[in-house]
Amino acid sequence: MESCTTDEKGLLKIEDQLCFALYSTSRAITKEYAVLLETMGVTYPQYLALMVLWQNDGILVQDIAKSLEVDQATATPLVKRLEKLGFVTRQRSAEDERRVQVFLTQSGKDLYKTALSVPQGLGCAIGVDGQRAEMLIKELNDIKAFIAQNNLR
Repeated sequence: MESCTTDEKGLLKIEDQLCFALYSTSRAITKEYAVLLETMGVTYPQYLALMVLWQNDGILVQDIAKSLEVDQATATPLVKRLEKLGFVTRQRSAEDERRVQVFLTQSGKDLYKTALSVPQGLGCAIGVDGQRAEMLIKELNDIKAFIAQNNLR
């Protein structure tokens, strides 16, 4: 890895900041998702939660939170909104009421077919094909792993 020092010239120019490039790109991508998800009737965070459930139906709210890298206090209202939309049901554990399993309803399962077009639609909307997307995902995951490994906050 390169040295962590940098030239002071232009050090605080916003257009040269990695954080701003990530932030503004994330916002732009989220806006594109909003357009793509409008026909499904879900928001971007709801779509993410549904993707977790399409892979692991019947998991706990805490596991959804872990998969989405949010706290349980964020995941719980998200799941409740999906329940109001009719896409999931929640079931409390008889042994421990704090444990809540989330199950897809038939409507939630049916939404999967509609969602299949979203990744390609996003790729087209932002000009990123599958191979480039894989490379970007790998790079971003490497950065995230480095931060986690080095306890950077």
